[in-house]
Amino acid sequence: MAKPLPRYQKLEVTLRDQIETGRWRAGERLPSIRSLCQDYHLSKITVQHALQRLEALGLIEARERSGFFVVPPQNKFEVPGQAPTPDEPKPVSVSQIFQDIMTRSAAFDLLPACNRDEPPPGIIQLNRSIGRALRRQSTRFQYYDEPAGDQELRNQIALRAARRGWIAQADDFCITSGCQQSLFLALMAVCKNGDVVAVETPGFYGVLQLLEQLQLRVIEIPASPESGMNVSALEDVLKVWDVKACVVSPAFATPTGSVMPTEARRGLLALADRHDVAIIEDDIYAESGWLNVPDTLKAIDTSARVIHCSSFSKVLSRDLRLGWVSGGRWHDEIVKLKLTSQLASSRFLQEGVAGFIAEGGYASFLRRHRQDLRRRRDQLLELLSGWNVSLRVTTPHGGLALWVELQEDVDTLRLYGRALREGIVITPGNLFSVSGKFSNCLRISFAHPWNAARVSALKRLPELMI
Repeated sequence: MAKPLPRYQKLEVTLRDQIETGRWRAGERLPSIRSLCQDYHLSKITVQHALQRLEALGLIEARERSGFFVVPPQNKFEVPGQAPTPDEPKPVSVSQIFQDIMTRSAAFDLLPACNRDEPPPGIIQLNRSIGRALRRQSTRFQYYDEPAGDQELRNQIALRAARRGWIAQADDFCITSGCQQSLFLALMAVCKNGDVVAVETPGFYGVLQLLEQLQLRVIEIPASPESGMNVSALEDVLKVWDVKACVVSPAFATPTGSVMPTEARRGLLALADRHDVAIIEDDIYAESGWLNVPDTLKAIDTSARVIHCSSFSKVLSRDLRLGWVSGGRWHDEIVKLKLTSQLASSRFLQEGVAGFIAEGGYASFLRRHRQDLRRRRDQLLELLSGWNVSLRVTTPHGGLALWVELQEDVDTLRLYGRALREGIVITPGNLFSVSGKFSNCLRISFAHPWNAARVSALKRLPELMI
């Protein structure tokens, strides 16, 4: 006669069956421990044991002060493929669609017209902090801030950098009007007209726009949707071409959400030292990670060769336009370039954000925001599983978007026009490369809540592909 299962195991089997049969769907919260104790007449320790076993199996996850939530199956989709090996440097021409998307405020929202989202509590607290700083400007409104930016804000950024393995000082940073300006200043400091810059592919279209404006040539290095830039491919390129700079996003790169492993990061810096290449680190998505926040490249930079660029726009507010750059051996030149192009940053904005961070508002906001992003990612994965078309999808643990690879005969540029006629704004894969690759790919963001209108728009997309 079979030995009866322990009570915790019975509950484990029951809950697992409920998850697998769809009673509890991806992203949904399980009943509280107290409710489970009452419903199944079990002790608290028995219920906790069952939940811990389900968590170990990867079926659920604990969220601070929120309970246990169902995790979407990680193997629901195949991972998109990697781009082919690079050929030669090319001039850059960014698609007109990029400007159209930005004009519609649709970089991270496929249905911007329906945007009625309530601001989270942290943003209200931030606005109050900025308001207090503005009221203190009564005697300083006729004066510029120093070129490098507010000392206290730079102190706070340095303190946060230390949590990611990088012992930095306030003087290592220069405040900018956003990460795009930080990248622009970095490229200006290390490159001249016609120089070759290596970038990830697929990679950030904003970088391609800067390269076009600065009349630089680009050579695209294939990037894995999971582990980022292929360092071996970069090594092959450096044997042939005189590359002045390499722009890379080691943590939750857009559009794939990839994270570079430590060994690849070390290999990248070793190559940079050997071939005298400036590494420009686009770190803008790093703090969105909900499982962990990877260390910066600067944490292992021993030769001041990494120029670190970031901002608050992707995790706090895209309207804030407040970023920073740490220029390594080029830092003084970058501060001079900022002075000639911008003079100074807004003092009250800087002081308001510095106060928000120092008072703990930013850390509190991040804790909630990261869990919101994770929940929205899970909801998006679940919605994509209902598409009646063949697709491969990334499953990132940070960032704001998924990378979706469709069948080869799907042209997302053509889909862009069809969707736009119905008020839906997609981000076609062509934008993320200068070589015409990824025409059957999309970046789909989970930055906004999945309300009924956005869900309806997302479900409409596969119908427009036919």
